[in-house]
Amino acid sequence: MLYLDNAATTPVRPEVLEAMMPFLTRWFGNPSSHHTVGEAAADALADARARVARALGMRAGDVVFTSGGTEANNLAVKGIAIAATGRRHVVTTAIEHESILESVDHLRRIHGFDATMAAVTSTARVTPDAVADALRDDTALVSIGYANNEVGTVQDVAGIAAVARERGVPLHVDAVQAAGWLPLDTVGADAISIAGHKLGTPKGVGALAVRGRIPLEPLLHGGGQERGRRSGTEDVAGAVGLAVALELAESERLDDAARLAALRDAFTARVLSLVPSARMTGDPRHRLPATASFTFAGTSGEAVLLELERRGIVSSSGSACAAGSDEPSHVLLAMGVSPEVAQTAVRFTFPHKMQGSPDAIADAVAASVAAVSG
Repeated sequence: MLYLDNAATTPVRPEVLEAMMPFLTRWFGNPSSHHTVGEAAADALADARARVARALGMRAGDVVFTSGGTEANNLAVKGIAIAATGRRHVVTTAIEHESILESVDHLRRIHGFDATMAAVTSTARVTPDAVADALRDDTALVSIGYANNEVGTVQDVAGIAAVARERGVPLHVDAVQAAGWLPLDTVGADAISIAGHKLGTPKGVGALAVRGRIPLEPLLHGGGQERGRRSGTEDVAGAVGLAVALELAESERLDDAARLAALRDAFTARVLSLVPSARMTGDPRHRLPATASFTFAGTSGEAVLLELERRGIVSSSGSACAAGSDEPSHVLLAMGVSPEVAQTAVRFTFPHKMQGSPDAIADAVAASVAAVSG
């Protein structure tokens, strides 16, 4: 079976599991406990925090460990916006991950915020000018995804950060899909979210880094862990695994990105040449190196996926967080794709250590589309 759904989750890396094991066995203590086992866990947590911070271009004290990307995004959007006294407006886009959009909706419904969706192009790009046009004097936060989780489009986060900084508005960047493929330490954001399971850790660990000058209202209250920003006993093993995964990803990023981009382009070109109904989605230039996404008009995306799996290839129709929904992709709809065509979408996301010929995979795609067409 060839697994091409790495944007949904990735297998645990052996190096990550090896680094985690001592803190699941011998040094399993609560890092708040004042004894040898607890202090060993606390030391490991502090070391992991510093390493994650370094990879993100932040300070160790900026890093809050979370249960994953969804919690990190919720904490960023709600926590920064609610703490921004006197400001009740947020800016995002209609193509963001559900954890951003639902958090913004929560701010509207429960806290009386206004929200503006900055305009996006037909290739899922949001320009700095579009963000500038959406800003108001009472804007508390801009939240933008570094790279789209469905179509792979990469945003000009440096340009958006400059616009937000000029207006004195904090910028949160959802880097869950970008981590491992794009530089994180030069983003220039005030807050950045990541999720470990996109990088080879077990599911259930992530991080939000928030610059110290930015007030943050916690979502979880209790023992005051994470400097009061996220109460609850910390997952020390998960934090260690996240640090290792980030460092490995950064050390391999440039070589892997160049190699995968070439494979992606060969695969995309062959699919488009073999399948008359195929249309690539996302930006042709500004895109993640391991993401190729298409619509196949006249088919059902789910039917194509089932046929591909019968042929030994696993992929997806879009965000795993929206699995089971009968609704067409909100990302594609925001890009101007019709609901009927949006329901024919299929996304392929390659692993860092790609196996299989891009031509052979494209041939299987063509055969699958032909099998379910008409």
